[in-house]
Amino acid sequence: MKYYPAIALFLLLAACGNSDREYDASGVFETDEVIVSARGTGELIQFNLEEGQNVIAGEQLGYIDTVQLHLQKLQLQANIQAIESRHYNIAKQIASIQQQIATQKKEQSRYRKLVEANAANQKQLDDIDAQITLLEKELEAQTETLENNNKSIAGESSGIKAQIALINDQIEKNIVTSPISGTVLSKYAEQGELAAQGRALFKVADIEDMKLRAYITADQLTGLTIGQSVKVYADEGISGRKEYPGTIIWISDKAEFTPKTIQTRDERANLVYAVKIAVKNDGYIKKGMYGELKIE
Repeated sequence: MKYYPAIALFLLLAACGNSDREYDASGVFETDEVIVSARGTGELIQFNLEEGQNVIAGEQLGYIDTVQLHLQKLQLQANIQAIESRHYNIAKQIASIQQQIATQKKEQSRYRKLVEANAANQKQLDDIDAQITLLEKELEAQTETLENNNKSIAGESSGIKAQIALINDQIEKNIVTSPISGTVLSKYAEQGELAAQGRALFKVADIEDMKLRAYITADQLTGLTIGQSVKVYADEGISGRKEYPGTIIWISDKAEFTPKTIQTRDERANLVYAVKIAVKNDGYIKKGMYGELKIE
């Protein structure tokens, strides 16, 4: 019985020691996840993808059947060739009239000199002038007609080229890629299955750049800024902890009630602010793992 006061004092000191934690806040590690869906409809001709596989953003991971799209494209390309074959070479079409005008102008110059020398009458010169005027009007009308025809042909060709561009876009969307570099977490389809537009194919996450979502109290908030360096700790083994350098990338502007699974430096605090700390993962940090934050 005489040892009871000493034991009680020891437990009290231990409790006080535990209250002085080595961290300022705790949270959970999370990462950016993307569910990649099919952007086209058809059979998955190729889809060699496995869970746990590392992928690169934009890298081809498979493709959906595009035979029908390619055939439509070939048909449209043939239509363009047929349309453009009707295109007029205006210079060649009007070359004959231009030559006639040039000949008449030479005659005009010659007869003008003859009229001035009283070797020819004025009527012959007037006839040549009238002929030149008629040829010039004919040249203008023919040129305008040919230009309008070519514009119409160009319009038809542009419309078909737009259809080809649309098909090229559809073909490109039938190629399965990942929008981010990361690790495949889940696979929802297999090669040979029918993919419909919007169907989920796989889920990928960037596990190299992890984020610790922690919660701080109002008095801690005043000492934090975006871009500030902090220390982050993650569990290592049964009893160890591993330290990582972290950078604060986001601070919530709204307070919220402390989540039940989260501990703060001041356990009496009811309202806390969420912060996100960017951490470079060396492979040991896992999504959903608890972590601690130490503000330097």
